[in-house]
Amino acid sequence: MAPTDVRMRGFTQRTEVQAAIAWIDAHTPCLPAESVALEDATGRVLVQDVVAPIDVPEFDRAAMDGYALRGGETTGAGAYNPLEFAVVGQASPGRPFDGPVPVGCAIRIMTGAPVPAGLDAVLPAEYASETAGRVAIAQPVAPGQHVGRMGEDIARGSTVLAAGRRLRPQDTGLAASLGLAQVQAVRQPRVRLLVTGNEVRAPGQAKGPHEIYDANSMTLRGLVARDGGLLESHQRLGDDAQQIAQAMAAPGADVVLVSGGSSVGAEDHAPRLLASLGELAIHGIAMRPSSPAGMGRIGGALSFLLPGNPVSCLCAYDFFAGRAIRRIGGRPGDWPYRAVQALLARKIVSQVGRVDYVRVRIGSDGVEPIALSGASVLSSTTRADGFVVVPAESEGQAPGTEVTVHLYA
Repeated sequence: MAPTDVRMRGFTQRTEVQAAIAWIDAHTPCLPAESVALEDATGRVLVQDVVAPIDVPEFDRAAMDGYALRGGETTGAGAYNPLEFAVVGQASPGRPFDGPVPVGCAIRIMTGAPVPAGLDAVLPAEYASETAGRVAIAQPVAPGQHVGRMGEDIARGSTVLAAGRRLRPQDTGLAASLGLAQVQAVRQPRVRLLVTGNEVRAPGQAKGPHEIYDANSMTLRGLVARDGGLLESHQRLGDDAQQIAQAMAAPGADVVLVSGGSSVGAEDHAPRLLASLGELAIHGIAMRPSSPAGMGRIGGALSFLLPGNPVSCLCAYDFFAGRAIRRIGGRPGDWPYRAVQALLARKIVSQVGRVDYVRVRIGSDGVEPIALSGASVLSSTTRADGFVVVPAESEGQAPGTEVTVHLYA
């Protein structure tokens, strides 16, 4: 049974944060795989191991510009005892020297060029002097020195990138070095962004004195991209219940984010619509801010009701919607924020049974809370270095307490 319509009456009870997270984790299986062109694969999550089809390098190659020769023939060479070799050819990248190299001879060679058969070392150019087709060397070079051996970087048949890995730029570069044009990756979550509110106007448009510019869309678009989601559409719908219902139920999205209209006002249609169109699993959460947040499903798509106040919207996204997007996209559900430990400079007051999301600044005296309330004060997040989460079982944190700060940057 769907939760009761709470418009103009308020919440009689609220779901604990951990219960909401447990619901998300139970309803976020990983999306299926798709073939992704390598140039678009950075940031994507591998579904299959990448196994090397070739050796890298595929041949012994010079690691320096200089002269390829037999290392054993250079024994005894020195500044006062230079040894001379006839230079019988040259090898460049993609243009190997073809043919045998006689004893007592050398090949002029460039970095990356194949080392000719029979030769096993490269002497750097700065230790050699070439005149009239002969090169004098001023130091010995050991067999194997300055030569990259076949398979030294990657051996054919080895697993170079494991399934589940989120690809970094150097990972796609490595896959390219193997000649791969595509990889199998988790499909990107398709995310629909619906913004409600008759008072909301797009940035750049003219607005009336009692209307507001849409900040939540910009915040949410950036967060969705950060978490690997692909924006399926972005719609501003006002408070027309029929339009909101059609946009929520339309096919094509894996996750639907509804910004605004999630609370208890007469124009807060989203919870009632979600309950009638599918399942309103949770509405009202024991946290500050973001207590009016909700979540559920319509068909195969997850729907998240995000409060219209900007800080509440950010908080509810990070706790709930972002976790879902990350998980179905194959990423870890946990926050993608770097965390540091620091001491509180001033106390944080909370309430048992409620999770608090506290914006903080880190100064020379320690961690300073910026705001506990003020869900509409978005600038509190830009002035903050990060946030501290006060758990539901705590009445707050005393000065001097070590806390975990999740850094925004």
